[in-house]
Amino acid sequence: MNMPAHVIASQSQFHPGTVTLVGAGPGDPELLTIKAAKAIAAATVLLVDDLVGDGVLEHASPSARIVHVGKRGGCKSTPQAFIEKLMIMAAREGEVVVRLKGGDPFIFGRGGEEVEHLREAGIAVQVINGITSGLAGLTSLGAPLTHRDHAHGVVFITGHAKPGDAGTDWQQLAATARDAKLTLVIYMGVSGAAQIQTDLLTGLPADTPLAIVQHASLPQQRHAVCTLGTLTDTLAREGLGSPSVIVVGDVVRGIAAVAQPAASQALRVA
Repeated sequence: MNMPAHVIASQSQFHPGTVTLVGAGPGDPELLTIKAAKAIAAATVLLVDDLVGDGVLEHASPSARIVHVGKRGGCKSTPQAFIEKLMIMAAREGEVVVRLKGGDPFIFGRGGEEVEHLREAGIAVQVINGITSGLAGLTSLGAPLTHRDHAHGVVFITGHAKPGDAGTDWQQLAATARDAKLTLVIYMGVSGAAQIQTDLLTGLPADTPLAIVQHASLPQQRHAVCTLGTLTDTLAREGLGSPSVIVVGDVVRGIAAVAQPAASQALRVA
């Protein structure tokens, strides 16, 4: 049950003329932190990404101005420079500004860029972390990202390079993941899955377990468990697309569904 906005708002924490970057988590409003809910309730202006669930906005004050600034891979998006301009203008007008982002602002959320621009403009800014989809997705399937026997660490990595950037050396990463026993959590990797698969197979066995989780934590969540060698075939057969995270590594063996490769189903986070 959501708490009324007037109960959780705290003006002593969120001052006029400031900006707070808030991680809205993967979508399920019950995965919000208490501090995130307080920030949303205190805001007079909210700049909201596309992937933020409607239930999250139930924490907003009825008087708050909500501006949707679409940010979704493969779709037309609001220019980043325009979003930054909106934040600065609203803060200078004395608003309590919340920039509401899916997942965590500092994990592929361009939060670092926004903090830099706000500070350069003399705007006070704070960041409130959110649960990232790479964690929530695999957790919803009952598997960890690290394990003393199977994974000594985890790498969060994007499958979508910045224009003009050579991107990730997937072959080198595969060798590192193999030798260091690392879990790979790939964001925005569906469109480039064929090349990612080909390159990872240079260093990882074809039977390496893999999970694809679409719409992590939401009622429409679907997943497939397969192997690295069948990644692209599984994506096509199961009709899985963006937004999805791809998790590669032995930790996926902990998912009960591994006995039925590529089994997709709707799930909720318990």
